Amino acid sequence: MLLLLLVALIAGAGTAITPCVLPVLPALLSASALGGRRRPLGIVLGLALTFTIAIVALASLVKGVGLASSATRTLAIIVLIGFGVILLIPGLAQRVQAPLSRLARFGPKTRGTGFWTGMGVGAALGFVCAPCAGPILGAVIFVSSSTGPTVRVTVIAIGYAVGLSAVMLVYAFAGRAVLARIKRAARGEIVERALAVVLLATGVAMIFNLDTRFTELLARNTASLPGFLTDPTRAIENSGSVQNKLDSLRPASKFAKRQQAVAKTTGVAVSLPKLGRAPNFTDTQDWFNTPGDRPLSISGLRGHVVLVDFWTYTCINCIRTLPFVEGLYKHYHRYGLDVVGVETPEFTFEQEAGNVRQAIGSDGITYPVVQDNRYGTWDAYGNQYWPAEYYIDATGEVRRYEPGEGGYATDEKDLRELLRAAGAKSLPPLMTAHAQTASKHLGTPETYLNPQRQEGFVEPLQRGVLSYAKPKNLGLDQWALGGSWSVSSESITPNSAAATVSGDVQARDVYLVMTSTGNKPRRGRVLINGAPITASERGADISPGGYFTVTGERLYRLVKLRGDASFTITVQIPHGVLAYDFTFG
Repeated sequence: MLLLLLVALIAGAGTAITPCVLPVLPALLSASALGGRRRPLGIVLGLALTFTIAIVALASLVKGVGLASSATRTLAIIVLIGFGVILLIPGLAQRVQAPLSRLARFGPKTRGTGFWTGMGVGAALGFVCAPCAGPILGAVIFVSSSTGPTVRVTVIAIGYAVGLSAVMLVYAFAGRAVLARIKRAARGEIVERALAVVLLATGVAMIFNLDTRFTELLARNTASLPGFLTDPTRAIENSGSVQNKLDSLRPASKFAKRQQAVAKTTGVAVSLPKLGRAPNFTDTQDWFNTPGDRPLSISGLRGHVVLVDFWTYTCINCIRTLPFVEGLYKHYHRYGLDVVGVETPEFTFEQEAGNVRQAIGSDGITYPVVQDNRYGTWDAYGNQYWPAEYYIDATGEVRRYEPGEGGYATDEKDLRELLRAAGAKSLPPLMTAHAQTASKHLGTPETYLNPQRQEGFVEPLQRGVLSYAKPKNLGLDQWALGGSWSVSSESITPNSAAATVSGDVQARDVYLVMTSTGNKPRRGRVLINGAPITASERGADISPGGYFTVTGERLYRLVKLRGDASFTITVQIPHGVLAYDFTFG
C-alpha cells in the first residue's frame, strides 16, 4: 500500500508537468492572480477535492464514466463563466465574496480575500481536469467504476490528487507573483478585466469542446518527444512491482482467499476444501431457461450439486468456456448437477434482456441464466473475473473456485466427486465436450476502445469529437485511430466514412465487440497489412472482399488464421456503429 501511495504521489506530480494539463492552466493562473493571497490555496484545494470525487465517487455512481461526465462538465462551464462575469462587473465580486467570507469560521480566516470563491473555481477545474490516464489513474477509475470505491483505492486517488495539486499550487503562486509585477506596471483594473476574459474564454472553449481538441493536438504533436517529457513516470508505473500491487487493488473473493489459505497452510492444493456458504442470487433481473422464467435460489437447489458460472456474452474468454460448461450440464444434469449462468454485463448494451436472450440462443445454452445488471450477485460472491466458476456441494457449501480459463480436467474430476458425495450412482464416462482454446503464443492483450481503459494507443483517446492522424508505422501492440471519431466513456464511433482503427497484433484470431445504432445493418471492412482480408484469413462474420455487417449488439469474429502470426489489422468502421473492445485468440 505504501508503495502504491508513493508512486501515486509521484505520478500525480509527474502528470502536472506534462502537456496534458495545459487546457486548465489559463483558468488556474487567471483565478489565482486575483483576490487575496490565500485564493491560490482555495483554488488548488477545490481542484483536488472535486478531482478525487470525479475519479472515485462519480465513476462508481455512473459505471465507466469517470472524469468529466456531461453533467459535471456543464456545471464547471457555468461556474467558470459566472466567475468571469462577476469579475468584469465592478463591485459585484465584493458582493459575492462578502457572504462567502462568513464561511471562514469553518476554514481559513480569509477576511474577504477570495479563498471560498477560489474553492468554487478550483472545484470547477477539478471536474474538467482530465490528465493523461496512466496505469495508476486508470486502475483507480476502473476499480471505482466496476466495484465501487474502497478505502485503498480512495487513499491512492487522494495521493494522486495531492501530487497533482502540489505542482498546480506552485504554478498558481508563481503565476500570481509574475502577474503582480505586471499589475504594478499597468493599471490593475485592466489586468483584472483581462484575466476575467481568460476565464470567460475558457468556459466558452469548453462549450465547443475546444479544450479537448487542444489536448488532442498536443498529444499528436508531442508524440515524437522523448518519453520523460510526455510521460515522465510511465516507467515507474509500469514496473513489475507496481503492476502487481495494482492487480491487488480489487477486493479478492473470499472464496479465493480461503482456497489460497488452505493451500498455503498445507503446502499442497487440497481437493475440495470447504470455502464457505454460497450466497444466494442477489439483486437480479430476468431469468432464462427456467420453467416460466421463474427465479431460482441456492436454497431451492439444496440437495443438488450447483455450478455458478459468471460470464457475459461478448467476453471471448467466456465464449471459449461455454462448450465445456454446456457439456457438463448435458452430461451430468440427470445425475444431480445444476448449472446457473450469471450474466454480469461489462458494457451497457449487455444489460438488455433481448440481447441476452438472443445470445443464449446463438451460443446454444440450455441451462438457466440470470441477469446481474447491478452486480448484486457478483458482489455477493466477491467475484473479480469473467469467466469464473464456483462449484457448490449438495449442502450449499462452495468447494471449488476456478477463475478464468483452464483447469478443465480437474474441474470435471472434482465435479464427479461432489456428485458421488451427493448420492449419485453409476456416473457415466468422462464427457467428450471440450472448451475452445486460445492460441498458445497469444501476445496482444485485450484492447478497450475508451479513455478509461485504453492501452497502447499512440495518440491517447480523449472524450469528445476529435480528429486523429493515423501514424505511418505501428509497433507491436500499438493502436491508432484515423479520421474523425466521437469517443465516449465506453466506446468509439466514427464521424466520417474514412475513419479507421488500426493495430499491430500477434494472435491467431481477432474479435471486436460492436453495436449498430437502431440495429440498422451497416457494412464495414477489414484489412490485413493494408490489403483486404483473404478467404483463408476471414473470421466467421467476414464475407468475400473483407466486408462485415453489424446489426446485433455482440462480439464479431473478424480474423481466423491457421496459426499464430504478427500482422497489422485495420478496421474500417461505418458511421453509426459503436466499437467497444478488441479481444484475441
